[in-house]
Amino acid sequence: MINSFALHVPDAELEPEPLDPEQIVSGTPEVTGKVVRESADGRRVHGIWQITPGVVTDTEADEVFVVLSGRATVEFQDGPVLELGPGDLAVLREGDRTTWTVHETLRKVYTVDLGPVAAADED
Repeated sequence: MINSFALHVPDAELEPEPLDPEQIVSGTPEVTGKVVRESADGRRVHGIWQITPGVVTDTEADEVFVVLSGRATVEFQDGPVLELGPGDLAVLREGDRTTWTVHETLRKVYTVDLGPVAAADED
């Protein structure tokens, strides 16, 4: 079994990932994405994510991503404001509450860590 591969991210076809209407603050943003690899235990996910212009709220996972295209402002409830564009790397902490103002359709490549498996789940 071969696990290595390459993918031209700008041309990758993405699938719709409907937003919860309660997350939408303004506009009509649409989200699409593609999981390209997931760890055997499902705790680490690598993928591509895209959002069209609008304003949405979110509660973040533990994530590292690089913006490939587009622009957005990410405001943290009790923290900094990030201005993101092509080539920017961002780190989000699990539980961060954010508001994303997407100025231009943003596409990113990400890795999300969903945390350690709980002791009860290890049995």
